Amino acid sequence: MTVGKRILLGVFSLAVLTAGGLYAWQQSRTPALPEGLARGNGRIEAVEIDVSVKSPGRIRTILVDEGDLVKAGDILAHMDTAELEARRRQAEAQLQRASIGVDTAKMLVVQREAEKSAAAAVITQREAEHDVAQRTLARSEQLAASNTISQQILDNGRATERSAAAAVAAAEAQLAASAAAINAARALVVDAEAAVDAARAAIEAIDTEIDDGTLRAPRDGRVQYRVAQPGEVLGSGGRVLNLVDLGDVSMTFFLPTSEAGRVAIGTEVRLVLDAAPQYVIPARATFVADVAQFTPKTVETEEERQKLMFRIKAKIAPELLRKYIQQVKTGLPGVAYIRIDPEIQWPLALQETLQ
Repeated sequence: MTVGKRILLGVFSLAVLTAGGLYAWQQSRTPALPEGLARGNGRIEAVEIDVSVKSPGRIRTILVDEGDLVKAGDILAHMDTAELEARRRQAEAQLQRASIGVDTAKMLVVQREAEKSAAAAVITQREAEHDVAQRTLARSEQLAASNTISQQILDNGRATERSAAAAVAAAEAQLAASAAAINAARALVVDAEAAVDAARAAIEAIDTEIDDGTLRAPRDGRVQYRVAQPGEVLGSGGRVLNLVDLGDVSMTFFLPTSEAGRVAIGTEVRLVLDAAPQYVIPARATFVADVAQFTPKTVETEEERQKLMFRIKAKIAPELLRKYIQQVKTGLPGVAYIRIDPEIQWPLALQETLQ
């Protein structure tokens, strides 16, 4: 054997020994769990929320920075609303004009009703005159029958009666015209009031847009990213900030079929993070996938079915998160230990949890 081959063989043997030692060291750091416990690797995750603009516009100010903790309702940013405020003033002017139109229309109704009352009084007067003319004509006809009066007087009486009857008809027509005028004036009132309602609705819509220009935190959380900057013009739905909801934090991990099938919703879980292994965080299983995440191309044997991995989600209690809100961070890797047999005790290292 040449010297070169001996050196190569020695290097290969050293690599094998090193790999074996590393594997043995890793196994010693990950002791076997007692029956009834399972574990899986995962990362701390939280619900992310995009704070976006509802309408197109320019960002005027952003009041928070990345990493800031915010409460639900806190003002995060302001959009430029100068154009909306101008539209609001225009709508207020239209409302004022429409309100004046309502008053004018109502005054017109009063005027038309007065005209109707006057027309009714004229009818009464004309009917009285017609009644007198009829009585006069009746007497004249009796006197003319006895040749007491001349034919001329009789003809004059008949003309007076017909004129009085015509005056009554004219007065009745005027009364009908006054009633129609009242209906028209009332229609103008309805139209003017509708214009007032439309102007008020326009103001309310503009106020809503102005209010939407003030971006508020939808819930408690931490600012993760400033997606846009002041001065940028965004379209409808454009993102300004990205928040992490620190009240909805969980770890997602995976278990094989034999273990995942024994996990019930609400099962106790203990989380140990790589960054803080001295703390054990209590959690509960809130989701077990009904479909395997890693599936071989063919699943024909029992051994292959055991290779299927199911996603489990363990959620940390919101009250515990609020207590340690300053320390809550997402993306941290760790290990989830789950008690699939409720009768067994937790190992000593996992019994004391954060309170």
